Amino acid sequence: MPDLHKDAPASPTGPGRAETGPPPEAIRAVPVRHYGRWAGAVVVLVLLGLLVWAFVNADIHWDVVGDQLTYHTIVEGAGKTLWISVLSMLLGVVLGLVLAVMRLSRNPVLTSVSWAYIWFFRGTPVLVQLFLWYYLSFVFDTVNLGFYKDEMNDVMTPFLAALLGLGLNEAAYMAEIARAGILSVDPGQTEAAHALGMSGAKTMRRIVLPQAMRVIIPPTGNEFVNMLKTSSLAYAIQFEELFRAGETISSRNLAVMEMLMVVSVWYLALTTLFSIAQFYLERRFARGSHRQLPPTPLQRLRSHLGSFRTPSRVGKVTI
Repeated sequence: MPDLHKDAPASPTGPGRAETGPPPEAIRAVPVRHYGRWAGAVVVLVLLGLLVWAFVNADIHWDVVGDQLTYHTIVEGAGKTLWISVLSMLLGVVLGLVLAVMRLSRNPVLTSVSWAYIWFFRGTPVLVQLFLWYYLSFVFDTVNLGFYKDEMNDVMTPFLAALLGLGLNEAAYMAEIARAGILSVDPGQTEAAHALGMSGAKTMRRIVLPQAMRVIIPPTGNEFVNMLKTSSLAYAIQFEELFRAGETISSRNLAVMEMLMVVSVWYLALTTLFSIAQFYLERRFARGSHRQLPPTPLQRLRSHLGSFRTPSRVGKVTI
């Protein structure tokens, strides 16, 4: 029987049929021109330049600023500011965690005491609390603990009053931050830990708190940066921190604005240093929740520099 399909033409749509016609043109990516962004950037740069120019030509003795930056009184004041901030923050974090656990307790007494503490210390200004501790000798003449007895004026030094005023106030805010972090952990984690026979304290220490740190760390870092600045209020109770050191020097040389510039530079240096440390600490705790870690400042700089490059040919589209 003859093959009827032997000499039949191939189907134009068959699998073995090669397509004919001109090849598709290459696509060239044309970046969108954001003229508004560049105009806004120019306006911001002009305003920033005018501000810098105004301060450069202002009646400020910048040589005095440079000389006083490393003056021993200023350096000592910066050290005391850092020291009181670290100790107050440690006190606030530890006590805040305890208050947060008390607030989440089923015991009504613990919950009520924690709520009352947070209500009082968040509801009164820090400066008022500093004076309350500093003038505690008006209420109690002596401190009598049984094994220790002394005059209140000798015990309640400016350093101790600043530590208690700043640390106890910070504990109220840290309690709410820690409570929010604990509540962010899935309750199933606690139930699974209890099913394995872990106690409540062990579950909190090994299961809940490590996961809650991802939520607690960012606001805690912000609180510490705020603590560095809030510590300047301790100058009112005669504590020789950075701001009081600048005020003391300016009262002698009458360089008020110059000393304020010196103090500002030191505060900016301290806050910048701990902001960088906060970033890398957050990046470390983000390893378990992010597939890709946040870019470092150097990586961000490289990406911004790379964005100025104009993309050319992308490639050909195959059909």
